[in-house]
Amino acid sequence: MYGEVLPGTVTDLNKDEAFVQIEGYTFALDLDELTEIPELGDEVAGFLYENQAHKNKMTTVMPFVTKGVWDFAEVTNVRTDLGVFVNVGLEDKDYVVSLDDLPLEHNEWPKVGDSLMVTLDIDHKGRLWGKLADIELYTQIARSPDSELKQLMNKDEEGTVIAIRESGAFVMTESYYMGFIYTDEQGEPLHIGQHVKARVIGSSHRRLNLSMKPRAYEEITPDAQMIVAVLEHSIDKKMPYTDKSSPDDIKEYFGISKASFKRALGNLMKQRKIEQKDGYTYLK
Repeated sequence: MYGEVLPGTVTDLNKDEAFVQIEGYTFALDLDELTEIPELGDEVAGFLYENQAHKNKMTTVMPFVTKGVWDFAEVTNVRTDLGVFVNVGLEDKDYVVSLDDLPLEHNEWPKVGDSLMVTLDIDHKGRLWGKLADIELYTQIARSPDSELKQLMNKDEEGTVIAIRESGAFVMTESYYMGFIYTDEQGEPLHIGQHVKARVIGSSHRRLNLSMKPRAYEEITPDAQMIVAVLEHSIDKKMPYTDKSSPDDIKEYFGISKASFKRALGNLMKQRKIEQKDGYTYLK
């Protein structure tokens, strides 16, 4: 009966909860969910589950993930001996996505704060689990990019990593295109549930080919990387050096010429990573 919406009879009350009996089992319903306090013998209905404290609960506030209903849920905890916990909208209960549904390699598992597309699964013991969406489901809901590829080329797409393969990672974009990022187009090793931003470099098999590598004009030079590092470690994320600083001061502090310094500043300003005002350079 867990995971279902069922009616029951109020058999007891206290100042915080109504106790609802269904088929010989008692479920606690928080009174602050109701517009008025029920009386003994009244019938109420709600979603049934066992909370984190192993207490039978009824709620009138439906979780956004139920049996047959899929949605992205945020990862709240990771246990390598069990799986990952996801928030589906219940205040005192997270679903567990079993390690059997996750990759064998733990470095490919989602991390806290990532998102997974799940539905509610109920096992033969009546326990509730989060069931991870497979590639087939995403294929059914994905849009074909073929007719729009010209407009999409070189544009940025944001999305969620949904599967890892030896050759790369599948991504479902926020525009509901299926994407694929080959390993040599990734800026870093990816994992399930990770939010990524990548640009469109082509298409094949009704999916977008994506790249996380920076465009040529977005690449940060070693000099620019040094300037960013100085700003990141400085108080208030600022430094008293700008394109107006003297060549000697720049050479003494950074060890590079003023021309190199100005090129690095220009590169960073073009990418809107820094700004200059009142004799200072600031990290945005």
